[in-house]
Amino acid sequence: MLSGLPSILPETPSALWADLEGFSVRPGIIDLHGDGFERHLAPRRGVLKDLKDGLFALDAELAANGITTAYLAQFWSWEGGIRRPPFATRMVEALAEIRPKLRTEMRVQLRVETHLIDEFQDVLALVAAHDIPYVVYNDHLPHKALAAGKRPPRLTGQALKSRRSPEAHLALLQELHARGPLVPAALSDLSDQLSKRGVALGSHDDRTEQDRAIFRAMGAGVAEFPETAEAAVAARAGGDTILMGAPNVVRGNSHDRGVNAREMIAQGLCDVLVSDYHYPALRAGALWLEQNGTNDAWDMVSTNAAKALGLTDRGALRGGLRSDLCVLDGEGRVQGTMVAGRWSYLAGPLVECLAG
Repeated sequence: MLSGLPSILPETPSALWADLEGFSVRPGIIDLHGDGFERHLAPRRGVLKDLKDGLFALDAELAANGITTAYLAQFWSWEGGIRRPPFATRMVEALAEIRPKLRTEMRVQLRVETHLIDEFQDVLALVAAHDIPYVVYNDHLPHKALAAGKRPPRLTGQALKSRRSPEAHLALLQELHARGPLVPAALSDLSDQLSKRGVALGSHDDRTEQDRAIFRAMGAGVAEFPETAEAAVAARAGGDTILMGAPNVVRGNSHDRGVNAREMIAQGLCDVLVSDYHYPALRAGALWLEQNGTNDAWDMVSTNAAKALGLTDRGALRGGLRSDLCVLDGEGRVQGTMVAGRWSYLAGPLVECLAG
């Protein structure tokens, strides 16, 4: 039974699994934005010198949560620690080295801070060297405080992570803030070069209709975590893909005073759910939505996600596509995950059923 499964599952999933009473087969989960991997790569500062062991541990966690394709949302930022450009380079290189040994398909989403304009050529070089398929623009600078000449919140902690003194870190933030007038042209040029390489582009935490319009004009057709209903409505009107965090659905609200994902979904203002900071939330969020009347909830973690980034070979269970799937038990827990016809995870009840 196991030997024949990969080749015939897409054509006859229901017939093949008819004897597995109590289980359901779903398309494998596609996660377009997850930063939960950070705790595997840097559980404490300086603990793991070799990132590969952390990536193998991540492979197991993703598989246990039914995730078959995962975009690792890696910062390229001034914020320090694991968000520093040197760490980003290390992570991308480590992933490239062990990717053939992993069961889960892991890809990189590079989260580029918009005001690091003097590093955009380095970004392009990394994207080219490793065929990074997805870049998202972030702006985490505390502009309001900097414009008012105030000391930004969390400055000391950020400085320590950056291995700078608080004074040096504040000077850097002030310098980056002052670059504001130069950012649009530099970002537009970067976007043109990335688009020519076929890289998908998105923006993060849009707050206004104007924010979304600016990034859409640069070719950034994905709106990640719009912070206001205004930005979400603008994204929908412009035909953009809207991403919301699955933890927001599970919690029933944002952890950071953003919009309520459940409400956005009810209004048709969300296309794709992503794990954000917690991988188990993808399965849990989709099932919660199903149980509360959202008929296409699983599409938000599979079919819609595949469509958003042009993954034409996955996202559904049908002939001609990869055998990417997850098997849920009657309580909605993942008991098996398959990637491209190979098991990446099997748990007790399903193992016993298949063996029997």
